[in-house]
Amino acid sequence: MAVCIGIESTAHTLGVGIFKGERMLANENDMYRPKKGGIHPRVAADHHAEVFGSVLRAAFEKSKIAKGEVDFVAYARGPGLGPCLKVGMAGASALAAKLGVPLVPVNHCAAHVEIGAHYCKMKDPLILYVSGGNTQIVVREAGIGRRENGAVARRGRGYHVMGETLDIGVGNLIDVFARSLGEEFAHGSVVEKLATGGKYFPLPYTVKGMNMTFTGLLTEATKQLGSHDKKDVCFSLQETAFSMLTEATERALALTRKKEVLACGGVAQNRRLAEMLALMAREHKARFATSPPEFNADNGAMIAYTGLLARRQAIDWRKADVNPKWRLDEAVI
Repeated sequence: MAVCIGIESTAHTLGVGIFKGERMLANENDMYRPKKGGIHPRVAADHHAEVFGSVLRAAFEKSKIAKGEVDFVAYARGPGLGPCLKVGMAGASALAAKLGVPLVPVNHCAAHVEIGAHYCKMKDPLILYVSGGNTQIVVREAGIGRRENGAVARRGRGYHVMGETLDIGVGNLIDVFARSLGEEFAHGSVVEKLATGGKYFPLPYTVKGMNMTFTGLLTEATKQLGSHDKKDVCFSLQETAFSMLTEATERALALTRKKEVLACGGVAQNRRLAEMLALMAREHKARFATSPPEFNADNGAMIAYTGLLARRQAIDWRKADVNPKWRLDEAVI
């Protein structure tokens, strides 16, 4: 069975994972945690460069494999923060060159989808991918050749985006709002906790077919912090955003008639969102599941697993590059 090392560095996490066939051998990471505000790309990139060696060593120690057993090195080519992506690319390229193995560029979003489908044992799901920078409703499809910057990609399995955010990702919505609460650790988990026991009041709700927008909701929710209890604002924000996602996903499910619904990405860890989606899927007699929390967070294991699936797309390490805006529907595995 082939062995692949995966390098994740799209945002705040430097992750190194190792897969042998369909079995995970290691999944080590180190997260950059800003003391205040959001992620500073350059500072996060410096963090990744500093911890790369230690995280890589930890992954090798955990996996108990020798360097000579590695067949591929995969790295997250995008989408993500440019400086962070370049650190991962440089580290992966150096490793591939040293080991004398091919390099596999992996789409970060595709990795979330593929690792989720693998661990949830889903063959043909409708996927809701929800993270900080991405919010998309996706189906997998037989590859017919994709175009990226005018170039024809190699054939393989691809992805079709049925609906998506037209402005910011739902994770970005929640994290930016969380920083307005004055809490010590501004993160989506704070909003989820505060929302427990809150009361609902109307906030802007914008769904256009299977697309949605969140900036109006963010602006109004932030304004309401001055006149409503923050628990009520958190509850109303969550209920509104997650209802939008559930409505759009249900529309896609009714159209595709899929029998499986998968939620993946950082926001898929939210229990209220999972509750809404599970109820919706049940009404359509579809099985619902979310990726295990370890793989909803950014991680190297999902890059390693998807690298094995996409090994036909392998390149020489000298041709490595990054694409911070690499769309999921431009990716092929």
